[in-house]
Amino acid sequence: MIVFVRFNSSHGFPVEVNSDTSILQLKEVVAKRQGVPTDQLRVIFAGKELWNDLTVQNCDLEQQSIIHIVQRPEKKDQETNPPGGDKARNTLGASSREPMSLTRVDLSSSVLPADSVGLAVILDTESRNDSAAVRSPGSTTYNSFYVYCKMPCQRVQPGKLRVQCGTCKQATLTLAQGPSCWEDVLFPNRMSGECQSPGCPGTSAEFFFKCGAHPTSDQDTSVALNLITTNSRSITCITCTDIRSPVLVFPCNHRHVICLDCFHLYCVTRLNDRQFVHDPELGYSLPCVAGCPNSLIKELHHFRILGEEQYNRYQQYGAEECVLQMGGVLCPHPGCGAGLLPEQGQKKVTCEAVSSLGCGSVKEIYVQGKQWTSVLCAQALSPNLIGEFQYTQMDQAENL
Repeated sequence: MIVFVRFNSSHGFPVEVNSDTSILQLKEVVAKRQGVPTDQLRVIFAGKELWNDLTVQNCDLEQQSIIHIVQRPEKKDQETNPPGGDKARNTLGASSREPMSLTRVDLSSSVLPADSVGLAVILDTESRNDSAAVRSPGSTTYNSFYVYCKMPCQRVQPGKLRVQCGTCKQATLTLAQGPSCWEDVLFPNRMSGECQSPGCPGTSAEFFFKCGAHPTSDQDTSVALNLITTNSRSITCITCTDIRSPVLVFPCNHRHVICLDCFHLYCVTRLNDRQFVHDPELGYSLPCVAGCPNSLIKELHHFRILGEEQYNRYQQYGAEECVLQMGGVLCPHPGCGAGLLPEQGQKKVTCEAVSSLGCGSVKEIYVQGKQWTSVLCAQALSPNLIGEFQYTQMDQAENL
C-alpha cells in the first residue's frame, strides 16, 4: 500500500509499504531519499512517535495515511536510551508510560450512562435478555468517533481523531498523554505535548477530525458529532429498547440513549409538526426525546441525519422561526414566503425584489397591541438568506 510522508513538514512524497514493513525500514527509505542519517529521523503519527520495531500494521496505518518524519539530532542525554531503541514495551510495542495512539482512544465512557435508565427500563421485556450488543464482524473497540462528512460521503461516517501543534499547525506534536473525555478534545488548551518540528517551541495541542471512510488530505476535515458513539456498554434504545450501535446520547442528566434509526424518525416527526425549539444561542434544535430539561442538542450538524432534502427543509423552517422571533413576518404571497422585518410603527411593508429575493408585492399589516421590533433597515430577506446568517457558524466549522 501507499503512505504519504511529509519530511520536516515541508514537502510530501508517496512511499510503498507492506503491512509487515517496520518503522526502521521506513526510516531507511526516507533517509536514503533525503540523504540524511537514519538515526536522526523521528516518525510522528496521530500524536505519537513510532518506534523502530513497530510495523505498519501495529501503527494502524491505512492506505494513503499521512505521516510526518522530522530530522532531529539526538541529544547526548538521550544516547543511552534513544527513541526506537530497545526498551520495555508491551504487545503493541509501546512503553506503558506512553500515551495511547489517537486511533485507539475510546471516549464513549465519557458519554454513555453507567447503565440503562428511564423509559428503556420501563419498556423492558424478556427479549432484552436474549439480545446481544450489535458489533460488526471484525470491528475494533476504538471506532468511537463519528463525523459528518460533507464531501464526498455527504452522510454520518466513522471518524479519525488527529492532533496538530497549536503553534506551527503541523501534525508533528507528540502528546504527553492521550485525551480521556470529549472536553479534552473539544476545548482548547486542555492537552499539551511537544512539537517535533525543528525550531518549533509549540506545546499546545489542537484536535481535529477526518472521515474514516476514505483517504483524506490535510485539508479534508469534518465536523465531530460528539453525541454519536459506539454502544460499548450495550445500552438499550429509549424508544425501541433494542441494543444497537452506534447510538446518540442526549446531553441530559440521565444521558438517555437512542439508536440512529429512532433518532431519524424523531427528527422527521418533529420537523413535520414544526416542533423544533428555537434557541437564540443554539439555533433550531431538539431536546431529549424524554422531555428532559436543559437537553437541547448544541451541535446542529447532528440533524444532518435527516438527509439532504429534509435538512434543507429544516434550515428553511429554522430561518422562518428566526424571522418571527425577531418580530418579522413572512410574505403571504403564494410561492414567496420571504422574511419581512418592518420598521417600528410601520403598517405597510413592501416585499422588495432584490437579487431575485422577494416578490415585489406590497402588504398592509395591522397590528393590535404590539409594536414592531426596531431593525437597522426595512428590507426583504428570504428564509434562505436568514438561514445563511443563522448557520454561519456551522458552515465555518464544515470548512475548517
